Amino acid sequence: MTDWASLTYMVVDVEGNGQQPPDLVELAVLPIQSGVVGEPTSWLVKPDQPIKHFATQIHGLSSKDVADAPVFTAIADQVWNALDVPALVAHNAHVDVAVLSRKLEGWQVPEVFDTLRLARRLLPGRTSYRLGALMNEFHLADGLPGGLTLHRATYDVMVTARLFVMLATRAATLEELRGRPPEGADGDALLLF
Repeated sequence: MTDWASLTYMVVDVEGNGQQPPDLVELAVLPIQSGVVGEPTSWLVKPDQPIKHFATQIHGLSSKDVADAPVFTAIADQVWNALDVPALVAHNAHVDVAVLSRKLEGWQVPEVFDTLRLARRLLPGRTSYRLGALMNEFHLADGLPGGLTLHRATYDVMVTARLFVMLATRAATLEELRGRPPEGADGDALLLF
């Protein structure tokens, strides 16, 4: 059995412009190495199309806020380097992975741990598995630096990292975290994706 902390993870969160498909306006990453949560890095990004009003109402960023931000190609190398890890972690991960895959042509997506799916499996019976609901129930925002707000990328990666560590600790092993039975156990594996 493998300790879940033996893997290096990068927690990611993207905020979009509300267009379809969404374009990136903010990205944050946060490493977890040897089970220890590191420090976040974030970027504001000027999208190709304006930020729609409903998206601004969610994350608080307007086109004016990112008018002087770099375009994605200016930070792409930094993002590639940050995402060069064995595993990604995100809440409702398919959204983040889809945006990053569009922006990083040719990027090979590593193993992905979706905290939404993990929470549904490891914390059954909740009325909501939204990040904000789980954050409130488990006090995941306690002690975060002031000035951070929900639905901004840095805040969301910090809360998601705390949620992931809580879930990984409950699972105890990497195999359980992946949803696979221990070696020699009967039954089919529950695959994460």
